[in-house]
Amino acid sequence: MTNKTILQLENGVLFLLALSLYIKLGFPILYFFIFLLLPDVSMVGYISNPAIGAKIYNLGHNLVFPVLLTFIYLFSQTPLLLAIAIVWSAHIFMDRTMGYGLKYSDEFKHTHIQNL
Repeated sequence: MTNKTILQLENGVLFLLALSLYIKLGFPILYFFIFLLLPDVSMVGYISNPAIGAKIYNLGHNLVFPVLLTFIYLFSQTPLLLAIAIVWSAHIFMDRTMGYGLKYSDEFKHTHIQNL
């Protein structure tokens, strides 16, 4: 089994965990699927050029911001923040399961997962 396959399986399991947690916490499942693709709005940067597009896309597709939202939730107890963090994380896990990853600045299809 290659490292790429292991990483994709790992992210597939994490996607299922995020979905299960979202359901277990009683958040509306319809919202999960409605907002699951919302982070892809970060592709708008590619209108300008691949370098700017990759930077903006990578901001929306790394786990730093969902983790920060989770920490803020822990202190504020605002359930919406946790719901957003779970869906956002699930999106990232879904993308990486399908072989998409953080982008390099040369072209849209060149991702960190392809280099494994």
